[in-house]
Amino acid sequence: MRAGLFRHGINLWPPFLFAGIHLAELSDDYRHARVELRMRPWNRNYVGTHFGGSLFAMTDPFWMLMVLHHLGRDHYVWDKAGEIEFVKPGRGVVQTAFALDDGVLDGLRAEAADGGKVLRWFDNAVVDAQGEVVARVRKQLYVRRKPER
Repeated sequence: MRAGLFRHGINLWPPFLFAGIHLAELSDDYRHARVELRMRPWNRNYVGTHFGGSLFAMTDPFWMLMVLHHLGRDHYVWDKAGEIEFVKPGRGVVQTAFALDDGVLDGLRAEAADGGKVLRWFDNAVVDAQGEVVARVRKQLYVRRKPER
C-alpha cells in the first residue's frame, strides 16, 4: 500500500483518532515514521497528563508494520512483547520516531532463513516539545519465515 494512503487511513482508525495519536510522517519506503500524541481533554489522565496507555499505543503497530512491509508475505511478523518505562509526566504534544535500516532487515532475513523463530527488540523514546524523554518503550517482534508450499 502506498505510504500516503496508509498514513491517511491509520490516522482515521478510531483507536488512534480518538486517542489523539497522529502518524505525522511515513517515508515512501516505510523506513522512517514519526508519530505524535496530541493532548486532548478526552485523553488526559486524572492529574492532567498524557494517559500511559496512549503513550504506549502510539508506538504499538509501527515496528511490526514496517518490518512486515519489507520482509513481505513470506514471513510471519508479530508483536511478541512490550515494555514501557514512564520517565516524566507528558504534556502537550509528544512524539516518537522509528527508523528501520538495511542491517536490521538483512539480519532478520538471515536469522529466519532456516525457518526458526527470531525474537528482536526495538526501542523508542517518547519525547516532549523540549526534547526531554517522557517514556521509553521497547517492543519485541517475532519473525519467522513461512514454510514453502
